[in-house]
Amino acid sequence: MVAAAAGAGTQPGAAASSPTWQAVVQKRVLNLPVKNGAAKTRLAVSLEGRVVEQFDIELADGRPDFWVGLDAAAWQAKTVLVTAGGQGGPAVSRGLAAIRQGDALEGADDLYREKLRPQFHFSARRGWLNDPNGLVYYKGDYHLFFQHNPFGIQWDNMTWGHAVSHDLMHWEQCPDAIKPDRLGTVFSGSAVVDWRRTSGFQSGPSGQSGTEWPIVCTYTSAGNPFTQSLAYSNDRGRSWTKYEHNPVLGCVAGGNRDPKVVWHAPSKTWIMALYLSGNDYGLFASPDLKHWTQLQRVALGQECPDFFAMPLDGNPKDLRWVLTGAGGEYLVGRFDGRRFTAEAGPLASPFGYAAQTYSDIPPEDGRRIQVAWLRGGTYPGMPFNQQMTFPCELTLRSTPAGPRLYRMPAKEIELLRARTHSWSDVPLVPGENPLAALVRDLYDIEAEILPGAASEVGFHVFGTRVTLKAGDGRIKLRMLVDRTSIEWFRDDGRESHAFCYLPAPGSQPLELYAKGGAARIVSLVVRQLRSAWPSPAGGQ
Repeated sequence: MVAAAAGAGTQPGAAASSPTWQAVVQKRVLNLPVKNGAAKTRLAVSLEGRVVEQFDIELADGRPDFWVGLDAAAWQAKTVLVTAGGQGGPAVSRGLAAIRQGDALEGADDLYREKLRPQFHFSARRGWLNDPNGLVYYKGDYHLFFQHNPFGIQWDNMTWGHAVSHDLMHWEQCPDAIKPDRLGTVFSGSAVVDWRRTSGFQSGPSGQSGTEWPIVCTYTSAGNPFTQSLAYSNDRGRSWTKYEHNPVLGCVAGGNRDPKVVWHAPSKTWIMALYLSGNDYGLFASPDLKHWTQLQRVALGQECPDFFAMPLDGNPKDLRWVLTGAGGEYLVGRFDGRRFTAEAGPLASPFGYAAQTYSDIPPEDGRRIQVAWLRGGTYPGMPFNQQMTFPCELTLRSTPAGPRLYRMPAKEIELLRARTHSWSDVPLVPGENPLAALVRDLYDIEAEILPGAASEVGFHVFGTRVTLKAGDGRIKLRMLVDRTSIEWFRDDGRESHAFCYLPAPGSQPLELYAKGGAARIVSLVVRQLRSAWPSPAGGQ
């Protein structure tokens, strides 16, 4: 039997007039109605007298804009009490009364087929998304954690959302991994596999058949003050346990946050890059992920550092270390386990925001794969907000100006390719569009163009202009077009940019144009892409 009613009970310690909802859980999901722009309400979810969830939500008291779901799989046959903070009033009572139990997310019939849903860039099922967190590979799974508001489309309730993919293209969103607690909400961080069992988190004897190595997440507990904490998994990232002695690093300076942890093999030490304050990052060392010693400060930028080793020009005997900041700034240098010495930079490589690279990619693969937050988009009427950049492969190459990062789309994009159109050695004349017959909305484009007499050459993508500039008299471009984003890569990835757009109603899907005179298409390959989601919505 399920019983649900406003005012059916109170959370211990709450005012007697606080609106509530109470029921015996019989389904896997508690669906809550959301109305964008409604007054925020603080809800507390209690189980057997203990608060297990607290969050802010724009609770709908009438027809909701969309529904969000609370994972109730672990609460079966138990009584759950949902209490609104404060007086709430009739609107909150009506919103609580509308809560529904279900076997799936309410209103999910259109999931991943929404009008403005990215089709091969990751976005959260519901709610807000920003920084990628904890990018780690383990036993065939690419894990993508992300800053997430599960209960609304604006930044709030910072939680680590979680998704898993076998191929970087097709993602399955898992239950949220790390939720707010007494130490604060959960800001950005990183994840590693503790292959050497330094942390003591592994369950079961080492080497025992079926035993998993722990995946350990280091994240910022955003309370007052900000501190750094740990969570770990012994079941391939399917469930998570917070370290009982969190935090493992107290406040060092200012709003210190966003720890990126890597293993430094020569010194057999864990290294943490941590944003401190101003333009300063700190480097720290630990033998076990629990006890940290500061090594040095490095001036670079603000927020979300990444720190990793890369072979210069593909030579594994000539390693450099790269320290990046949230805005795309980076330094290239050497690191001996105690001190980082910059040799080039700061350099600019803007491509999304808060980029992070995967840890624990197998040596036989050897790639450095990067994902960033593709911030800034707006998605009117959608139950989600923001998206990630497409996974890219980084290389470090020598140039006359010194070592530079290059970035190109991950090769797995080939898994989504459908029909291919190609042109070679043809004129591009003002007023003509060789792509006029293409009517889909998902593309992978490779172009090499000689501007010739043209004063401007570029693309129009659903009304958005992408102007191309010739460097040495030749334009060499790779461009990915999704339903609400464009990413382009110049000169084999030496320059790259990503931005969001909204399709203009009635506009031509794809146009290649020249102005002021004729240009020449040396080669042009346009590959239509399929959707990466289970129910394709375009790009066939």
